[in-house]
Amino acid sequence: MITVSAPDQTIPALRRKAEELGASGIRTYAETQREGRTTLQMLAGPGTRQDLVDAVQSALSAQEDWRLTILPVETTVPLPRDEEEERERIEKAATRKIGGMTREEIWNTVWEQAKLDQVYLVYVVLSTIVATLGMLTDSVAVVVGAMVIAPLLGPNLAFSVGVALGDRTLISRALFTNLAGLALALVLSIAIGLLWAGDLSAEELKARTFVGFNGMAIALASGAAAALSLVSGVSSALVGVMVAVALLPPTTAIGLFLGTGQFAMAQGAAMLLAVNIVSVNLAAHSVLFWRGVRPRTFFEDKRARRGRIASGAVWILLLVLLAGLMWFEVTG
Repeated sequence: MITVSAPDQTIPALRRKAEELGASGIRTYAETQREGRTTLQMLAGPGTRQDLVDAVQSALSAQEDWRLTILPVETTVPLPRDEEEERERIEKAATRKIGGMTREEIWNTVWEQAKLDQVYLVYVVLSTIVATLGMLTDSVAVVVGAMVIAPLLGPNLAFSVGVALGDRTLISRALFTNLAGLALALVLSIAIGLLWAGDLSAEELKARTFVGFNGMAIALASGAAAALSLVSGVSSALVGVMVAVALLPPTTAIGLFLGTGQFAMAQGAAMLLAVNIVSVNLAAHSVLFWRGVRPRTFFEDKRARRGRIASGAVWILLLVLLAGLMWFEVTG
């Protein structure tokens, strides 16, 4: 459900545009508390939602006092159109687009997920402790518990969305939150390594000291699934597990090896972390480009296009370089 609060004189044009774009259940209400203003309410399906939101913003760009609100709707009874016609329309829209989230909904989601606050830092601390102790005790179940927390998912997706939209503020916010989370996990795992009196022979820990092409494929799939879940509105709980597999355990492994003075092992874990970070971000960048997540206006998109191209080229170059290093280590 999309509601628009705007001056009275803009409502007829907005209503005509909504009808042209296939919105249903269109209603208008005079706002009793504010003179000269009307609320326009309508229902939009996944195939037309972005077009409708863009049209409203374009029509009201010259106005100063207006607000557009998007609300999720589970179902409506009766259907706004004949059931067979509605099903065909949804299927046709699905062939054109992946998912039904608008860029505004995507931006709002990742902006909150990239927030560096006490909750995020606590999640990082808890997941690091769980992952570190899980690897030290060779407990797969405990490591999976750390993966479920998955605090690094939000900032990584936020960075990719920021690049796609050319939003420098979001990019800076995501980078800072990412670096803060990685640094906190690294420092905490180093401290645990300094205090650990046992050996480091657990298989879960050794598995993070070697990077192979299969691990690169896992990270690529994780990043792609994370971005796809974001743009389609699917729950990201399972995707969070996949991304945590790619990012958090290698980070804590680096700290443990550094804390115990095993620098060669730490280097292997750092290589794994680098491969996974590049793979996750490249895959997310590709999916967002495929989905068509980009700025609304032509000039904003023109500015953002340079950033998207540069970012994609950098990720591809880094992935090729890391793949070459992996090949050299295997054959050498």
